[in-house]
Amino acid sequence: MPEYIWLIAVVVVAVAGIAAGFIISRYLVNASSKKAAEEAEQLVASAKRQAETLRREAVVEAKDEVFKMKQEAQAENKERMREVRNAENRINQREESLDRRVESLDAREHQLSSMQGQVERRERDLKSAMQEVNVRLERVAGMTPEEAKKELLDSLRDEVTHESAAIIREAEQRAKLEADKKSREILSLAIQRVAADHSAETTVKTIHIPSDDLKGRIIGREGRNIRSFEQLTGVNLLIDDTPECVTISCFDPVRREVGRVTMENLIADGRIHPARIEEMYAKAEKQVNQQVQDAGEQATFDVGIHDLHPELVRTLGRLRFRTSFGQNVLNHSLEVAYLCGVMAAELGLDPVPAKRAGLLHDLGKAIDHEIEGPHAVIGADLARRFGERPEIVHAIEAHHADVEPNSVLDVLVQAADAVSAARPGARKESLESYVKRLEKFEEIANAHKGVERTYAMQAGREIRVMVVPDQVDEAAAVVLAHDIAKQIEDEMQYPGQVKVVVIRESRAVDYAK
Repeated sequence: MPEYIWLIAVVVVAVAGIAAGFIISRYLVNASSKKAAEEAEQLVASAKRQAETLRREAVVEAKDEVFKMKQEAQAENKERMREVRNAENRINQREESLDRRVESLDAREHQLSSMQGQVERRERDLKSAMQEVNVRLERVAGMTPEEAKKELLDSLRDEVTHESAAIIREAEQRAKLEADKKSREILSLAIQRVAADHSAETTVKTIHIPSDDLKGRIIGREGRNIRSFEQLTGVNLLIDDTPECVTISCFDPVRREVGRVTMENLIADGRIHPARIEEMYAKAEKQVNQQVQDAGEQATFDVGIHDLHPELVRTLGRLRFRTSFGQNVLNHSLEVAYLCGVMAAELGLDPVPAKRAGLLHDLGKAIDHEIEGPHAVIGADLARRFGERPEIVHAIEAHHADVEPNSVLDVLVQAADAVSAARPGARKESLESYVKRLEKFEEIANAHKGVERTYAMQAGREIRVMVVPDQVDEAAAVVLAHDIAKQIEDEMQYPGQVKVVVIRESRAVDYAK
């Protein structure tokens, strides 16, 4: 029995232990679940707070970005509005200018209409007067209506012609005064906008040498070095008693430059003999040709012309080494191009053709030592050969009046050329020598028999000789022009060529008293 009791007790204890263990474990599980739930709630709350913080930061960043974009858009809008206002101002100025021109044209039209009204009124008066006179003549003189009409018309025609001529003359004078005023304004504006400094250049190429002992090496044994140099380069090398220098002379400016570079390289190298001269000459020629090409391309780029024929570009670059009365011809051509562009724009014309004609107007000076004739004609032929438009070619040919100017472009090139050449400091020839040369031209022409008076024109490029028609006939005029030109060639020194024009005319004059 006690064993059963003990066994039952053990079972009860075991069951109680199991129950207690279950209860304890359940309690522990419930406690850990509550703790985990609390921790989860804390984590969720913390996540919500972080999410709210991130949301607020994102909202702030978005607002800042929107504010920045708004400011940029406002700034861009302000800039565009400023550009629009500037464009509107320019358009308004252009409209005002057009309005003024329209007003001027309206005034001119009104004036012409008034003149036309006066003429019509005079015609009506004439018709009425003619009818009255017809009646009177028919009654008093017994003339037929046709005869009376003819006599009346003859008497009134002179009066009407005189009055019409007076009106036309007055209108022409006003137009000339207005045109002269406008031309002065355009020229002064162009001169102000294209003002440039000038430094006179010289065609004399003097090369410095370290010592006079080098002159003997340059000459060489029995003059072989100097002969080789002159034959190869085509220039004259002058070696005199002037200390530490030699001089190069040549009519071709590019060839003169090649000779200068060759000699400087030889002096720097120190080895002077025929073979070395040939080597240095080849290098110098290549270098100068590249300088010519670069100068031509730079000139076209500066003016804004990019479709010139390559040969014209190269010829234009040769003007870098050409001078006229000390003025660099390439710089002069650029200045003429700028002046033409400004004046064309002021006249409401396309400035591009004006710049093109101005840039090419002295093109012939690059080769005038190779081809006979005026440089304007030479340049025009060259431009025509390489496909330039007829108006450009004519402007080149007419800029020294070798042909008659027949367009506004021709006159613009003439005016710009004169302005550039006449700018103070542009050319180094003194006024005294210039005047003496013109006086000598006139003196030579006046010395011939039958010459009444002589005029030197076109800066000494043309001599116009007025002869007495009774003493010089047509055939003698041709001989006289040839004799004067020959005498000028023999006795005078001048740049380019001089045109001699002999004018023979007779006039019949009478006076009404």
